[in-house]
Amino acid sequence: MSDIAGTKPALRWVVHASVIFLVVLWVVPTLGLLISSFRTTDQIATSGWWRSLFPSEQNLTLRSAAPETQVLENGMYVIEGNLFDGGTKATISKWGISSRAVDAFAPGDTAELRKGGTITVESAGNYRMENPEEFTGSRGSRVFVTAELPPEFTLDNYHKVLLAEDSTDSMGRAFFNTLTVTIPATIIPILVAAFAAYALAWMDFPGRALLIAAVVGLLVVPLQLALIPLLKFHLNIGIGKGYLGVWMAHTGFGMPLAIYLLRNYMAGLPRDLIENARVDGATEFQIFTKLILPLSFPALASFAIFQFLWTWNDLLVAKVFLIDASGQTTVMTNRIVELLGTRGGNWEILATAAFVSIIVPLIVFFAMQKYLVRGLLAGSVK
Repeated sequence: MSDIAGTKPALRWVVHASVIFLVVLWVVPTLGLLISSFRTTDQIATSGWWRSLFPSEQNLTLRSAAPETQVLENGMYVIEGNLFDGGTKATISKWGISSRAVDAFAPGDTAELRKGGTITVESAGNYRMENPEEFTGSRGSRVFVTAELPPEFTLDNYHKVLLAEDSTDSMGRAFFNTLTVTIPATIIPILVAAFAAYALAWMDFPGRALLIAAVVGLLVVPLQLALIPLLKFHLNIGIGKGYLGVWMAHTGFGMPLAIYLLRNYMAGLPRDLIENARVDGATEFQIFTKLILPLSFPALASFAIFQFLWTWNDLLVAKVFLIDASGQTTVMTNRIVELLGTRGGNWEILATAAFVSIIVPLIVFFAMQKYLVRGLLAGSVK
């Protein structure tokens, strides 16, 4: 007994360490996506998300004011200003006037411009251009600087992804399309499976055992085997590609797990409760709606979590039964795949789109997670 008792603390620490490891493994990337979704392109390119609260050194290409702003002082044409727009507080460590030598000068140095005149740049971004002859051209001179910029967070990424209708990065339509697919595809299987589970758990009829065995057998059938035959069936009966087709597909693929899970839970409810209700004259429908459904809420919530997560993150079924060439019925998973092809370098857009796609499942999971274990374990122990 001493050996067995002595192993318990070690096993407990192993379990705790494993749980902590899994939590960290999941939380760290999610936190990185969240922080990156509020950062700008330049900040993501120059420093990791874990340094988002610290200043970052960036190479910037800036321009002086246009020649039309020049003034005449003591016989010299002068253009003055600050290279940073909007009052940005940054510290320049090096600067140059050529892309081949971006670090040729230090703050306070004076450089000769190729078109004549000189320019002096200070560490705060203030500059002064002088020329005995008038500056010409329509744009200001380019100045390449290496500057340390303060941390910057913005909501522009979310506005572009969710609200900008004219943006090629917009996911607003895909977001609502995904909700249109997910909500009915979660509710319909629960409604149908709850009736079937009650019948298999508490009603006697010929062939009930065979039906239970068939439900268990369907759990191991890969959905990929049924995709093409089911699509052909939808086309033959006139459903085609659309929301109705994808709802029916998700309902069919989720039904075996729903019936199995709910039937095990309902079969574990007290028999006396059901029999007393029948003695009191309650019909099977009344027993189901007023007793079984309220008592089975943990199991219903457990399946709702699984079905919602599966349909929200689904790409394969949506591509087969929903998405067409018009792109009007695209879902978020497919939209992210498209962004990976067209915006592979825009990490701020990809991070924002990825976080938008996971925030709704996170809300659903944390709102209903207290019922998850209860619903899954119910009926496993008598």
